[in-house]
Amino acid sequence: MPDPMHDPTPPMQDPARDPAHPPMRPPTRPTLRFMLRHPAHVIALGFGSGLAPRAPGTFGTLAAWAAFVLLERGFGPLPWLPLLVAGLLLGVWACTLCAQHLGVADPGAIVWDEVIAFWAVLWLIAPAGWLAQLLAFALFRYFDAAKPGPVGWADRLFKPAPGGTVGWAQGFGILFDDLVAAACTLLLMLPTRALWT
Repeated sequence: MPDPMHDPTPPMQDPARDPAHPPMRPPTRPTLRFMLRHPAHVIALGFGSGLAPRAPGTFGTLAAWAAFVLLERGFGPLPWLPLLVAGLLLGVWACTLCAQHLGVADPGAIVWDEVIAFWAVLWLIAPAGWLAQLLAFALFRYFDAAKPGPVGWADRLFKPAPGGTVGWAQGFGILFDDLVAAACTLLLMLPTRALWT
């Protein structure tokens, strides 16, 4: 029996079909069609930003930044703490299902983790100007991509064992290392807050 964690195209049941129909196989790299197949895919793939052919994490973070600015300008200061908690809970559900459907523990195309984590950074450094936000973006991308120290530990913590399956713990793990990357970003930025507020 092939290992679903190493088979790039494991079978997936299309949620829109009757369970009696044969299972579908997702693409190796998620497509627009795959994303629109299930609401969890739309959320986990960052409403399409995770479909970028290169550096989807960077595109997901840029989309988060743009959405944060637009929301703040359109609606004024928002209750970010409850929004982030709700987004985290929704993200565990969406990232778990999307990873299961792709058959990969932490697909690069899943970017809801970047969205939630970077929103938390932007909220906690507010009312930072665009230069401070740019610095936060660069630091967050470094920690998320390079995964030094505690970020690497967080990334490995919930990975399934070889031959294991993707469950809720792995779904939470997709988000957890980005939250640690956000915390590392804030640890470097907050002591200098007086310089950029």
